[in-house]
Parts: sequence; structure tokens; C-alpha cells
Amino acid sequence: MKFQTYFHASELEYTGPELSPHFILSRFKKEGSCLAAFIGPCHVVTDHLVDWEDRLQNDHIKAKRMIHFLGEFFGITLREGVWIQRLIVSQIMSELVSQGLKARRDGDDIFVEHAGAQKKLSVSIVTASAVSVLLHLGINIDSTGAPVSAVGLEDFLIDPKALVEKVLAWFETEFESVERATVKVRPV
Repeated sequence: MKFQTYFHASELEYTGPELSPHFILSRFKKEGSCLAAFIGPCHVVTDHLVDWEDRLQNDHIKAKRMIHFLGEFFGITLREGVWIQRLIVSQIMSELVSQGLKARRDGDDIFVEHAGAQKKLSVSIVTASAVSVLLHLGINIDSTGAPVSAVGLEDFLIDPKALVEKVLAWFETEFESVERATVKVRPV
């Protein structure tokens, strides 16, 4: 089955339970491994956090508006999912740097210099379900309400839809290239 990407045109809120097996299938009708994206508010309460470090600290995630990349990958390990996450984060950071932002990556987080300080632009998590590996990567558009020092794409006049389209096109090409690389070699 071919890997799919999908950009949902209508805004949706991300609250945490969307990070579940077959959400992309049930909501967007995309079967199999897929990286989907949508734009909308984010409000994840402590009980819906997947990251135990954050849950134990009673953290929450909130922003007025974000890009939400939601991925489901079948037939891979959690470690491979984290590598995919880091690759996507690195690509987004590279795109932002190419647009003149002073950005840096720390693990799966992107920080951008704004008003003389490093501020958080992203949130991300990868987890495993019984049938797949799941990813959520949120990029602030309007960081209003964030519980940490944060910044959004609108602070830099970056078009979120254009960024989504670039990232999805890049990922689909990259994924297909990796698949081809695995089948064009002879065993030794």
C-alpha cells in the first residue's frame, strides 16, 4: 500500500485523543500509513498527555492556533517513529531557517529567536499503539495561551498552509525514496 499524505481544509481542534490508532482512517478516510495535517486550536489537558514526564509535572499544552501534523505508521518500531519525528522536525527547522528565522532544534522541539529570547515553536510526541506508531507534531501559529515562553508563525508572517504543503510534499517524496532504497539493493 502506498504511503499517503493529506491536508484537511477545515479547522479542527486538537485535544489529545486524536492521537489514537485509526483516527486518520475514521476521520479523514485515509487507510494505511499516513501523515495528515490540519490547522486549529490546541488544548491538551494533563490526563490526555502521552509524555509521562509532562503528566507527572501536571503540564498541559495550549495554543490558540497550531498546525497539527498527525501521523500513523504501520509495521515500524517506536524507535523508527522517533527517527521519523526528528527528521520531520529537522526539515521544518530547515525551512524556517531558509526563510530567515534564527531557529534551533533540541531533540523534537524547535526554538526560534524572537524579541531577544529563544521561544518554543513546537510540541511533539511519538507513541506506540497495539497496531501502529503514532505521531503528533504541533507548530504554533498563534501561541496565545501557551504555558511556556512560546512564539508562533504569525509572529514572522509565515503562511502556515504553504508550510504544511511543503512539508507534506517533502515527506511523501522522502518516504517513497526510502522505500525505493530498501528494494533496489542486492543482499550480501
